[in-house]
Amino acid sequence: MELREIQIFLALAEELHFGRTAERLHVTPARVSQVIKKQERAIGAELFKRTSRNVQLTPVGEQLRDGLGAGYRQIQEALAAAATAGREITGEIRVGYSAAWCGNLVVAAADIFRSRHPDCVVHIQDSQLHDPLGPLRDGSRDLHLIELPIDEPDIVNGPVLFSEPRALVVPAGHPFAERETVSLEDLAEAPMITVTGQPEYLLDLHYPHRTPKGRPIPRGPSTTAWQEVLALVGAGKGVSPTSARAAHYYSRPDIAYVPFSDAPPVEYGLLWPARGNTPKVRAFVSTVVETAALQRARPVPDERP
Repeated sequence: MELREIQIFLALAEELHFGRTAERLHVTPARVSQVIKKQERAIGAELFKRTSRNVQLTPVGEQLRDGLGAGYRQIQEALAAAATAGREITGEIRVGYSAAWCGNLVVAAADIFRSRHPDCVVHIQDSQLHDPLGPLRDGSRDLHLIELPIDEPDIVNGPVLFSEPRALVVPAGHPFAERETVSLEDLAEAPMITVTGQPEYLLDLHYPHRTPKGRPIPRGPSTTAWQEVLALVGAGKGVSPTSARAAHYYSRPDIAYVPFSDAPPVEYGLLWPARGNTPKVRAFVSTVVETAALQRARPVPDERP
């Protein structure tokens, strides 16, 4: 039984008049009669006793009315609550991202979000590598799509949205550039260019001090911006780990991207301040999760520099 058919039955059970029911629901009396006859055939019993003067519920009809009424009211209440929540999502929401491929996901999700919540303006900005959490804490960002893990008491971690294999950015003339892959042990053979300002545990994960076998990894220059990392690598000052997808977005003639054969993938997810867990933020998080799932389900296009 479809929702509209339930609505017609319950309205007739209340009005006990085909004409008034039709007028109330903006349908014809013939449509009301057609629906009731269909329901009676499906159930195998009369729901209403009809005479030229009145309409009355049968015992079976009363039982159906009582059973359907509570469920129908719950559906109506749920729809009303959803509509109210949707109307509350107004104003603006500010979303940051740490890498171009994260920005692509945020932009796609923002398009869907705007279509659902046209009264809410979405502002999208890239974030600085050296202070990824500062904008969340000072209120200039509501959400941030970034590399995980983040372990901060005042920051909420959303689910992992996607992961990317790791690669090593090396100077174009470096011996590593001629290889098909590198290993984590190879990090002991070249200075590592790092990014400053991030939490120490995040730096240890992405820019370790030792290889898995305990060999020290020499340190090269530190910087605060991704383009400076690439410039330093291109100038031969060292190497730097990153996502393998960076090769499709940041191609330069003086650098090369060599995949790791043994490094764990980089995981990406949304962060937001614990004090900022609002319906608006939750709605955007839900939209990003949905969009990421849709993108995983579609074939990946051939990304070329």
